[in-house]
Amino acid sequence: MRPTRVRFNLLVGVSVPVQESSMYVELESDLDFSRLVCALEHVPRISLVHQYLGRQIMSTQMDILSERLVVYYAPVQKIGRYISYGIKQGREEAKVVNSASDTSKMYSPMVLARSLPQGLKPGNVNGNLYSRMELEDLDSLAKLSCDLSSDSYPLFLFPSGDRWILGVFMSFGEDSDDAYFCYVALDEDPKKPFLRHSAHNNSPPSFVDSPADHGYSYVKIIRLRSTHPLIDDAKICN
Repeated sequence: MRPTRVRFNLLVGVSVPVQESSMYVELESDLDFSRLVCALEHVPRISLVHQYLGRQIMSTQMDILSERLVVYYAPVQKIGRYISYGIKQGREEAKVVNSASDTSKMYSPMVLARSLPQGLKPGNVNGNLYSRMELEDLDSLAKLSCDLSSDSYPLFLFPSGDRWILGVFMSFGEDSDDAYFCYVALDEDPKKPFLRHSAHNNSPPSFVDSPADHGYSYVKIIRLRSTHPLIDDAKICN
């Protein structure tokens, strides 16, 4: 991996109607946040550092649902200039640094915000939610996330009852206002940060530690602190 130009993902210069509050979803760890903003991205995302409910967090906007921004965040453990992310000896490595000098890493700039615009201020979880669509198997989920464009869509993982829910958020068609959570229910925690998939052979998808093997497509898995609050029935499995 090499450092690249970052993208500011807060809809700057894009004419999209946004209501006066955002919906915030907490991730399991700062490593999950680092994976979200850096891993498998052509251009790393900005990490916006600001106050939220009395604590300092780093956040990034990932979606728009019913004209409200959907923001994912993790508490800040350390302040610096960049989040450094890379794979070393088959394992993820993420830390806060003050110099983007290692060309084997990707860097997300930590931008410190003194105040937030109205569209990024947190609000209550109400209004329209994601509709659920359960898929038959991991192969269907991998194809949905990997095969529709040159970019893969992150998979989000969270517990529900005694099972684990793994899925992707998306809409179908440019003119559609409907947003869906397409998912599979797993009997066990996969405990790996990536899903490996191939469109060129008949091997089933598998969970892996790093996107290192050639000839495959990969999707990053982002763990949530708890069940996702924006699905029409967050407790999917009884």
